[in-house]
Amino acid sequence: MQTDPKPGTLYVVGTPIGNLEDMTFRGVRILQAVDLIAAEDTRHTGKLLQHFQIKTPQLSYHEHNRNSRIPELLKQLGEGKAIALVTDAGMPGISDPGYELVKACIDAGIAVVPIPGANAAIIALSAAGLPTERFVFEGFLPAKAQGRREHLESLKTESRTLIFYESPHRLQDTLQDLADIFGAERQIVLARELTKFYEEFWRGKLAEALSLFRDREPQGEYTLVVAGTSPTQLQLSEAELKAELTKLIAQGISRSQASRELAKVTSLPRRQLYQLALTIDTGD
Repeated sequence: MQTDPKPGTLYVVGTPIGNLEDMTFRGVRILQAVDLIAAEDTRHTGKLLQHFQIKTPQLSYHEHNRNSRIPELLKQLGEGKAIALVTDAGMPGISDPGYELVKACIDAGIAVVPIPGANAAIIALSAAGLPTERFVFEGFLPAKAQGRREHLESLKTESRTLIFYESPHRLQDTLQDLADIFGAERQIVLARELTKFYEEFWRGKLAEALSLFRDREPQGEYTLVVAGTSPTQLQLSEAELKAELTKLIAQGISRSQASRELAKVTSLPRRQLYQLALTIDTGD
C-alpha cells in the first residue's frame, strides 16, 4: 500500500551500507516526496540522491551540529513539513546521533515513521554461523584502552552472541583485548565490506584472528560477531559469583531471579547460587 508522506512527520529512512541495489522502492519514494532530507553528510547522501534522480533539498544533521539543528527541524515539522532522516549508511539512530532527533520528535508529539533498510549488525549476524536466537548489539567500544577493557570485562559472562563495530586502525588492539578478557579460544566472525564487491567473512578463534592480523593490514570497517560464553567456559570464584549476583540484584531483580539468571550461564545449580545471594548485603 502506497501513501504519500504525511505532513509534520519524521521519516527514519534506511539507506544502503555499500550496494546501491539494497535501496528499497519505498525508501526511494519517500525521499522523493518529502519536503526536506536531514542528512549526516550532504555530500555523501548527494551521490545517493543523484543515482536515484532525487531532487529533494538537504540539510546537514550530524553529531557536531545536532544541538542547533534539532530545534530548527522541530520547527519545520511543526509547520507541517515532512522530513526524512538519513545517515551515511544503514538505519539512522544506530551508532549515530539520529536518536536525539527521534526522541525530541516523540517528546514533542511529532509522528516518527521508520522506513526499513540495510543494517550491518543484522546482516553480519545472519551469515556469521553463531547462535542468533539471543544476541546483544554493543556498537563501537570505547576508543581508549582502559575504557575498552573495563567495558569488555563487564561482558565477560554474557551468554548471548555479541556484536561490535570497529574501525580498521583499532581492530588489532580490540582483538587483543577480546582475547585477553574473553579467552583466546572464543569464536569470532569478522565481517568487512558488507554488501560490497569485496565482501568478506572470516571465522575462527580469537587467537587465530590475532595471528591473521600480525601479517595483514586491516582494511575497511569491521563488524565483529563474538560467541557468548558457555557454561563450560564460565568458571568463577565465589567472590566473582557474588560480584555477578550483586550486579544483577542492583538492576532491580530479586535474589531468586538473579540466581536463576546466573545459573543459565554457569554449571552451578540455582539453589547453590541462591544461598550465596542470601549472604550479599544490599543495604535494604
